[in-house]
Amino acid sequence: MDAAATVEIGRALVRLRRSTGLPVAFGGLVEPGRPRVRISELNGTATDSLRRLAVTAGNGLGGKAVALARPCAVTDYSASRQITHEYDAAVAAEGLCSVVAVPVVVRRRVRGVLYGALRTAQPLGDRTLTAAVDAARDVEQALVVRDEVQGLLEAAEPRPAPAEGGAAWEQVREAHAALRALAPRIGDPALRAELLDAAGLLAVGSGSRAVQLAPREVDVLTCVAAGATNAAAAGRLGLRAETVKGYLRSAMRKLGAHTRGEAVVAARRAGLLP
Repeated sequence: MDAAATVEIGRALVRLRRSTGLPVAFGGLVEPGRPRVRISELNGTATDSLRRLAVTAGNGLGGKAVALARPCAVTDYSASRQITHEYDAAVAAEGLCSVVAVPVVVRRRVRGVLYGALRTAQPLGDRTLTAAVDAARDVEQALVVRDEVQGLLEAAEPRPAPAEGGAAWEQVREAHAALRALAPRIGDPALRAELLDAAGLLAVGSGSRAVQLAPREVDVLTCVAAGATNAAAAGRLGLRAETVKGYLRSAMRKLGAHTRGEAVVAARRAGLLP
């Protein structure tokens, strides 16, 4: 997950530079178990002076952003009295003056910091600060989804099969439904495929899988099995209610079912649902 989060930081730096016009952007994640950020991603830099720099919470501009959990900016980094100056040498080697640091906060915990910078001492306008904050928010949303995926994947790890109809089996079905609903929100194809594979493991049954359903048909049946109406399934899957109805009709036809309940039972017998 750290590797995936680092990728999100790198993507956010590209968006930050594109939306603000700032020539330099860099950032990194908070190290596990340590109150410091390790700068790992550079974009637009001319040197490696900032690479692998460890920024302790409270120190420098980024450390201040981590400690306060809010964006911080200075117009002239080396002369600013608003921050401490442990990292002046690295900043000066890159020739940076005006700098903004925005924390990435997930569930009230700072997970990383994004920086944007100019090589001249001039105020960073509201548009620039807003764009930097928006870039950080994008990372936060991506990390929330990845955290949810990680939790569901851990829940899907092999364990003794629960008794059919018991509370534990209902938890398996809930995890399966959550995994299927999360998959379309994942931008990373490899992670999305891994997520769907995990969902498939939960759905392994005794059936021969002679019936083949499209992924969206399985998604809709999964929602129906959880008691969702067409409208509720549409909201969960990001589809229109009429589209959900169409997928449900198609799945029922393939399964030889005449009602929603029959379709769910047939899909479970075929090993398509847990």
